[in-house]
Amino acid sequence: MSAVHEGHGAGPEWEAPTPLGTRGKLPTFPAECLPEWIRAFVLALAEETQTPVDAAGCIVLAALSTAAGGRAIVQVRGTYTEPVNLFTVVALPPASRKSAVFRAITAPILAVEKELAERVRPQIVEAELARSVAAGVAEKAKAKAISSRGAPDAVADATDAAAAIEDITVPALPQLFVDDATPESAATILAEQGGRLAVLSAEGGIFQILAGRYSGTPNFDLFLKGHAGDMLRVNRKERAEHVDSAILTLGLSVQPDVIREIATGPGFRGKGLLGRFLYALPESNIGTRNQEPEPIPEHVAATYTERLTRMVVHLFDWTDPQVLQLAPEADALRLDYARALEPRLHPRTGDLGHMSDWAGKSVGAIVRIAALLHLAENPVDGYRLPISADTMAAAIRIGEYFTVHAEAAFDHMGADPEMERARLVLDWITRKKPARFTLREAFREAPRSAFRRAADVIPVLELLEGYGWIAMEPPPSRNPKGGRPPSPAYQVHPQISGLGA
Repeated sequence: MSAVHEGHGAGPEWEAPTPLGTRGKLPTFPAECLPEWIRAFVLALAEETQTPVDAAGCIVLAALSTAAGGRAIVQVRGTYTEPVNLFTVVALPPASRKSAVFRAITAPILAVEKELAERVRPQIVEAELARSVAAGVAEKAKAKAISSRGAPDAVADATDAAAAIEDITVPALPQLFVDDATPESAATILAEQGGRLAVLSAEGGIFQILAGRYSGTPNFDLFLKGHAGDMLRVNRKERAEHVDSAILTLGLSVQPDVIREIATGPGFRGKGLLGRFLYALPESNIGTRNQEPEPIPEHVAATYTERLTRMVVHLFDWTDPQVLQLAPEADALRLDYARALEPRLHPRTGDLGHMSDWAGKSVGAIVRIAALLHLAENPVDGYRLPISADTMAAAIRIGEYFTVHAEAAFDHMGADPEMERARLVLDWITRKKPARFTLREAFREAPRSAFRRAADVIPVLELLEGYGWIAMEPPPSRNPKGGRPPSPAYQVHPQISGLGA
């Protein structure tokens, strides 16, 4: 029913408009919850690149996860532990300078990777030479055993020589993250890197790969186990790969449409993959960006590089993960949050019941975030110090941010396309605040990705009229001389236009 009544005067009598769904303005990433050296860099990077602070905030969490993933666990209570890796995804439209943000944040990690590779190369040369020599010895011992027709001593020597080859391990070149990889190749790299790997990408192609772009069959095994830190065992014809605890980090930036598309992919939600991501859907600032932004101050960039480098280098050599503890006050905050969350997960009465696959993991995600913030402040001796209540409080605030954005993401995944397009037009009306506009003007201002023809706008305007946001003006009297009819015109609710009702 229309929310507008025609009065006896010239204009309509307006009622309160009906909101388009329940989504309101989403919160901005709480950068103030990050350690000072990260906060300063995130805010400066957002300014220089003219990107939402959410982009840098989410990607820097993935960078911390890359540094610490597999190197630490949190002993929460009893046998309950949490690894410290995260899956983050931020949705931004094309031309949002996602790649520039990724490059700036991950540059120190790439530099460390090169330094570590130089450190390991002599060990690789030495191990390869030792294997080559051992292979030569084994070949001679085998030949002697054959010529002796299986003499026990000769066979024993040949067996020992063959075993000596297997005892020599050639180290792999350190690789902290990849940009694009199939699940199979990622599993191989992860196994070579001692069970630790990150996939950091400014594109969303990994979702198509997971859906089976190359194999024709969806393959989520590595990503499900890699989030939880479970054992990974892969048997192939050419080799078998076994990892006691696979730790995978994902830091992705995708276009908003990808968020909706992955929800319809086979198995993405049913197997639990969607519930493992921390989502961010920041408002795009394209069209309002400053063309002369302040560059990142040199001391801010230098501090970020030095601190992240120190974190990566120190934690890299931990083969057995260090165990982090929660201070009693921090654990009390965790428990308070978990108790308040529980009724919200109820399938019938809880406001998060429709996305309990995500919300049920949010307490664990907060513990992981708290651990990363703790290690960012204490990369060398973090295992000697308990995670403080202040750090847990900061992690909870970041977790609350991700909860609101996850609600919007799951809403977006199941959204009615017509309602989404109506939001686009309503956003334009809200920004421009016209008292009236024509169909032609609405089409001119609407994004071409959503509206190919002027006729595509008509059903959206009808929807907005039904919700009471606009009212179509009566068509003018027909011109007896003919000619092109005027474009339909609409009046805008005074709540938007600012005119009195």
